[in-house]
Amino acid sequence: MMTRREFLDTAAVTAAGAAVATTAKSYAQIAGANDRVNFAVIGLNSRAYAHLSSLKANEKNARISYVCDVDTPILEKYAGKAEAAMGTRPTTQKDFRKVLALKEIDAVTIATPDHWHAPMAILALEAGKNVYVEKPCSHNPAEGAMLVAARDKYKKLVQMGTQQRSSPHTIEVVGKIRDGIIGRPYYAKAWYSNTRKSIGTGKPAAVPATLDWDLWQGPAPRKAYMDNYHPYNWHWFRHWGTGETLNNGTHEVDVCRWALGVDFPKHISSSGGRYQFKDDWQFYDTLVTSYEYDDKIISWEGKCCQGMKFYDRDRGSAIMGTTGTVVVDRSGYEIYDLKGTKTASFIEKPEKSASSSDTVGADSMTDRHFANFIAGIQKGEKLNAPIEVGNVAVTMLQLSNVAWEVNRGLTLDPTNGHILNDAEAQKHWGREYEKGWAPKV
Repeated sequence: MMTRREFLDTAAVTAAGAAVATTAKSYAQIAGANDRVNFAVIGLNSRAYAHLSSLKANEKNARISYVCDVDTPILEKYAGKAEAAMGTRPTTQKDFRKVLALKEIDAVTIATPDHWHAPMAILALEAGKNVYVEKPCSHNPAEGAMLVAARDKYKKLVQMGTQQRSSPHTIEVVGKIRDGIIGRPYYAKAWYSNTRKSIGTGKPAAVPATLDWDLWQGPAPRKAYMDNYHPYNWHWFRHWGTGETLNNGTHEVDVCRWALGVDFPKHISSSGGRYQFKDDWQFYDTLVTSYEYDDKIISWEGKCCQGMKFYDRDRGSAIMGTTGTVVVDRSGYEIYDLKGTKTASFIEKPEKSASSSDTVGADSMTDRHFANFIAGIQKGEKLNAPIEVGNVAVTMLQLSNVAWEVNRGLTLDPTNGHILNDAEAQKHWGREYEKGWAPKV
């Protein structure tokens, strides 16, 4: 397997070889693209279909020329869908490093398993690409900090996939909160409810012939293949995933932080467990977390195996202030007075069907989020979720996982989120890597 160092040493040679091998058809596509941003989509199983939908919505300014996945059926299926949507079949490639070596690629979108997000994004930045990376932007806090540093070093754009940052009604109501619609906001509650099923108990199995298991693992230390890892249940194993808090909580906690105007808290406490099933799932299915500031507090309640809704919503954020409350989700918002009487509301007419589970989730918010990213590349438009903003919520949520792991509250440096006076908890700040694959800036 080619290591990170070998990739960097051979990138120029690969690019030259790939240029020679480029077909006349692909040259014609490039010539006809005019000023469109040339994309490669990496990691194609689920959320990448929202990327496809949004690139289709922005096709006057974007095209998909390469698609990458380590599983051949997933790769071929996506290429076919992309061809049907965009009118041209993208070139397929199992190894993303060969695509990063191509000068013709302007931007990559990353929808891989979480353990790949930051290492792949850093390599893409080093190769001169702009990056759209799904949440969470990293597997652990150390990686998030490295990704921000890489963006600063290589001077390319990184947009994180917290698409509610590009929602017009959310932008509007956050503005209303800032203007005093509920007085002084001081408490924000975020939640997520779902009815996920058990993943069972995995058994050792032969790696499917269509899957490059070595490249799938990439920077993560090697593990033998089990039959309940791929293609989705890796989310619930600490080695690769980050649990429901990062899988879905990132969105709503980010909205809460945005509405309250806060960054890192001074203290985090977290409690929960795996209550619904007894299986291989390594995280909680229920988690309650508090993020404490000097004069504000955010709570996150995740219930991924119990679908009871709050405010008749399976996910959302409630921002409470001295004179009222705003409840906001992806479909609209409601404003209440101090006694809980509704005084105003807005429901956005859906332009596309949205997915609560966020596995596909094609919607107008994502379209706008991609439009903003593309405009950032083409026109210098300010990003709605630049990595230094997105990484704050991700780091907070990763630290709630750490608090749950060590079973105690964490005191933080609110200037950077670093854990104070807890050597055991600090061990969770980063992770071990497969030899030759540790990300570097």
